[in-house]
Amino acid sequence: MPLVKNGKIFGDSFVRVADDDEIPSGPVLISAARFLADADALSRRLGKLGVIWPNNRDVDDLVPHLDRLAVVALVFPTFRDGRAYSQARLLRERYNYRGELRATGQILRDQFVFMLRAGFDAFEVKKDSDAEAFANTVKRYSVFYQPTGDGRVTALHRRMQQRHSESASQ
Repeated sequence: MPLVKNGKIFGDSFVRVADDDEIPSGPVLISAARFLADADALSRRLGKLGVIWPNNRDVDDLVPHLDRLAVVALVFPTFRDGRAYSQARLLRERYNYRGELRATGQILRDQFVFMLRAGFDAFEVKKDSDAEAFANTVKRYSVFYQPTGDGRVTALHRRMQQRHSESASQ
Protein backbone atom coordinates (compact mmCIF):
# COMPACT_ATOMS: atom_id res chain seq x y z
CA MET A 1 0.00 0.00 0.00
CA PRO A 2 1.55 3.35 -1.02
CA LEU A 3 2.22 5.98 1.64
CA VAL A 4 1.98 9.66 0.73
CA LYS A 5 3.98 12.01 2.92
CA ASN A 6 5.05 15.61 2.28
CA GLY A 7 3.75 15.44 -1.28
CA LYS A 8 5.87 12.39 -2.14
CA ILE A 9 5.09 8.71 -2.50
CA PHE A 10 6.99 6.25 -0.32
CA GLY A 11 6.96 2.61 0.56
CA ASP A 12 5.93 2.19 4.19
CA SER A 13 8.91 1.31 6.40
CA PHE A 14 6.59 0.39 9.30
CA VAL A 15 5.46 -3.23 9.58
CA ARG A 16 1.92 -3.86 10.85
CA VAL A 17 2.03 -6.47 13.60
CA ALA A 18 -1.03 -8.50 14.56
CA ASP A 19 -1.85 -8.75 18.25
CA ASP A 20 -0.74 -12.36 18.53
CA ASP A 21 2.40 -12.10 16.35
CA GLU A 22 5.93 -11.68 17.65
CA ILE A 23 7.21 -8.13 17.32
CA PRO A 24 10.12 -7.90 14.87
CA SER A 25 12.99 -5.45 15.13
CA GLY A 26 12.68 -2.23 13.19
CA PRO A 27 9.75 0.15 12.85
CA VAL A 28 6.38 -1.39 13.76
CA LEU A 29 2.73 -0.39 13.93
CA ILE A 30 0.69 -2.17 16.59
CA SER A 31 -2.89 -1.99 17.73
CA ALA A 32 -4.01 0.35 20.48
CA ALA A 33 -5.05 -2.59 22.67
CA ARG A 34 -1.66 -4.25 22.42
CA PHE A 35 0.18 -0.99 22.97
CA LEU A 36 -1.80 -0.01 26.07
CA ALA A 37 -1.46 -3.52 27.54
CA ASP A 38 2.33 -3.12 27.75
CA ALA A 39 3.29 0.43 26.75
CA ASP A 40 6.42 0.60 28.91
CA ALA A 41 8.01 -2.58 27.58
CA LEU A 42 7.10 -1.73 23.98
CA SER A 43 8.57 1.74 24.37
CA ARG A 44 11.92 0.31 25.49
CA ARG A 45 12.40 -1.86 22.42
CA LEU A 46 14.79 -0.84 19.68
CA GLY A 47 13.17 0.49 16.56
CA LYS A 48 10.52 3.09 15.95
CA LEU A 49 7.10 2.45 17.41
CA GLY A 50 3.72 3.40 16.02
CA VAL A 51 0.18 2.74 17.14
CA ILE A 52 -3.01 2.20 15.15
CA TRP A 53 -5.60 4.20 17.07
CA PRO A 54 -9.29 3.51 16.35
CA ASN A 55 -11.59 6.48 16.03
CA ASN A 56 -13.93 5.21 18.74
CA ARG A 57 -11.23 5.32 21.39
CA ASP A 58 -10.47 8.45 23.44
CA VAL A 59 -7.10 10.02 22.57
CA ASP A 60 -6.68 10.96 26.23
CA ASP A 61 -5.63 7.33 26.78
CA LEU A 62 -2.78 7.89 24.34
CA VAL A 63 -1.54 11.25 25.61
CA PRO A 64 0.83 9.97 28.36
CA HIS A 65 2.69 7.96 25.71
CA LEU A 66 2.93 10.43 22.82
CA ASP A 67 6.60 11.21 23.39
CA ARG A 68 7.42 7.52 22.76
CA LEU A 69 5.56 7.21 19.46
CA ALA A 70 6.99 7.93 16.03
CA VAL A 71 3.61 7.36 14.32
CA VAL A 72 -0.01 7.59 15.33
CA ALA A 73 -2.21 6.04 12.63
CA LEU A 74 -5.81 7.23 12.98
CA VAL A 75 -8.43 5.03 11.41
CA PHE A 76 -11.26 6.05 9.10
CA PRO A 77 -13.46 2.90 9.10
CA THR A 78 -15.76 4.49 6.49
CA PHE A 79 -15.38 7.66 4.46
CA ARG A 80 -18.47 9.10 6.21
CA ASP A 81 -17.04 8.71 9.72
CA GLY A 82 -15.07 11.83 10.56
CA ARG A 83 -14.12 11.22 14.20
CA ALA A 84 -10.46 10.81 13.23
CA TYR A 85 -10.45 14.46 12.10
CA SER A 86 -11.26 15.50 15.65
CA GLN A 87 -8.64 13.14 17.05
CA ALA A 88 -6.04 14.61 14.70
CA ARG A 89 -6.81 18.17 15.70
CA LEU A 90 -6.69 17.27 19.39
CA LEU A 91 -3.34 15.55 19.01
CA ARG A 92 -1.81 18.44 17.05
CA GLU A 93 -3.39 21.46 18.71
CA ARG A 94 -4.11 20.47 22.30
CA TYR A 95 -1.43 17.86 22.93
CA ASN A 96 1.24 19.25 20.57
CA TYR A 97 2.05 15.88 19.00
CA ARG A 98 4.80 16.42 16.39
CA GLY A 99 5.37 12.87 15.19
CA GLU A 100 3.85 11.42 12.05
CA LEU A 101 0.08 11.56 12.06
CA ARG A 102 -1.16 9.04 9.52
CA ALA A 103 -4.64 8.64 8.01
CA THR A 104 -5.53 5.04 7.31
CA GLY A 105 -8.62 3.14 6.27
CA GLN A 106 -11.30 4.51 3.96
CA ILE A 107 -9.80 7.80 2.84
CA LEU A 108 -10.87 9.49 -0.38
CA ARG A 109 -9.24 12.02 -2.67
CA ASP A 110 -12.04 14.49 -1.91
CA GLN A 111 -11.12 14.49 1.77
CA PHE A 112 -7.38 14.89 1.35
CA VAL A 113 -7.13 18.66 1.80
CA PHE A 114 -9.36 18.51 4.88
CA MET A 115 -7.13 15.82 6.33
CA LEU A 116 -4.05 17.95 5.74
CA ARG A 117 -5.74 20.89 7.43
CA ALA A 118 -6.67 18.72 10.43
CA GLY A 119 -2.98 17.90 10.94
CA PHE A 120 -2.43 14.63 9.08
CA ASP A 121 0.92 14.50 7.33
CA ALA A 122 0.93 10.91 6.00
CA PHE A 123 -1.71 8.92 4.16
CA GLU A 124 -2.07 5.22 3.43
CA VAL A 125 -3.80 4.94 0.09
CA LYS A 126 -5.06 1.83 -1.62
CA LYS A 127 -4.26 2.64 -5.27
CA ASP A 128 -1.22 4.09 -7.00
CA SER A 129 -3.46 6.54 -8.88
CA ASP A 130 -4.76 7.86 -5.54
CA ALA A 131 -1.19 8.24 -4.32
CA GLU A 132 -0.38 10.41 -7.35
CA ALA A 133 -3.51 12.52 -6.84
CA PHE A 134 -2.75 13.00 -3.13
CA ALA A 135 0.85 13.95 -3.84
CA ASN A 136 -0.24 16.54 -6.42
CA THR A 137 -2.91 18.03 -4.15
CA VAL A 138 -0.30 19.01 -1.56
CA LYS A 139 1.20 21.40 -4.11
CA ARG A 140 -2.12 22.76 -5.35
CA TYR A 141 -3.25 24.82 -2.34
CA SER A 142 -1.00 27.30 -0.57
CA VAL A 143 -3.31 29.81 1.12
CA PHE A 144 -6.10 29.04 3.58
CA TYR A 145 -8.51 31.22 5.53
CA GLN A 146 -9.23 28.97 8.51
CA PRO A 147 -6.65 28.21 11.21
CA THR A 148 -6.25 24.49 11.86
CA GLY A 149 -3.89 21.80 13.05
CA ASP A 150 -1.44 21.81 10.16
CA GLY A 151 0.38 24.91 11.42
CA ARG A 152 0.10 26.92 8.19
CA VAL A 153 -0.24 30.67 8.44
CA THR A 154 -3.73 31.84 7.46
CA ALA A 155 -4.42 34.45 4.77
CA LEU A 156 -5.35 36.97 7.47
CA HIS A 157 -2.09 36.46 9.34
CA ARG A 158 -0.12 36.76 6.09
CA ARG A 159 -1.79 40.10 5.37
CA MET A 160 -1.16 41.33 8.90
CA GLN A 161 2.53 40.33 8.67
CA GLN A 162 2.81 42.03 5.32
CA ARG A 163 1.24 45.27 6.64
CA HIS A 164 3.48 45.19 9.69
CA SER A 165 6.56 44.77 7.49
CA GLU A 166 5.46 47.60 5.21
CA SER A 167 4.78 49.98 8.10
CA ALA A 168 8.08 49.11 9.78
CA SER A 169 10.05 49.90 6.60
CA GLN A 170 8.45 53.37 6.23
